[in-house]
Amino acid sequence: MRPSERAADLLRPVTLEVGVNRYAEGSCLVSFGHTKVLVTASLEEGVPPFLRGRGQGWVTAEYGMLPRATHTRGRREAAQGKQSGRTQEIQRLIGRSLRAVTDLKALGERQISVDCDVIQADGGTRTAAITGAWVALRKATRYMLDEGLIKTDPILDQVAAVSCGVFADTPVLDLDYEEDSNAEADSNFVLTGSGAIVEIQATGEKRGFSQAEFEQLFALARKGIGELCVLQRAASGS
Repeated sequence: MRPSERAADLLRPVTLEVGVNRYAEGSCLVSFGHTKVLVTASLEEGVPPFLRGRGQGWVTAEYGMLPRATHTRGRREAAQGKQSGRTQEIQRLIGRSLRAVTDLKALGERQISVDCDVIQADGGTRTAAITGAWVALRKATRYMLDEGLIKTDPILDQVAAVSCGVFADTPVLDLDYEEDSNAEADSNFVLTGSGAIVEIQATGEKRGFSQAEFEQLFALARKGIGELCVLQRAASGS
């Protein structure tokens, strides 16, 4: 029995609330159970120096956790003067995931910056961030189309993410903190709406895991991401 009493293939309750920031071109408050992430997508004219003059845009992401997002207060990274390796790794993952389903040339020489701020963490913050980030990006690009800033829809597909792991020798979907901190193995799957693989992160925490277990985790991820894509479409109006 999972601590949450969920079935092995059941997501936590997931909500995607759009329009939560009145200033950003796209925004989404995503909740995976008790994990909550505020995502904003901001349109900026111009691109980073390495892309100037190439006639294409860019999508980038930043990620951070509020000081009391966890059980005990953490120091703001800004107060420490640098980002942790974990923060840098996660925000690069979010950016890669979004760019995998975006036609950058269709943006013109513009950048969309996606900010993911963890309000409350109970496991799966990076996967929740990616799932909500796509919704915010979709709303921002819809704004660009409606305003006539671009003529071609730059969104090629959906992208969503979910965690899976082996807990008490059982492959399970969408780990919360209690499961994640006690799992024998855990993984994060990032897939497109059409089922293509963007990224898989899988680690044996307390033991190695078999190919059969990995295939079970992958099947759980496909099921969960399929359900998340339905929620994304409903939230974004796509």
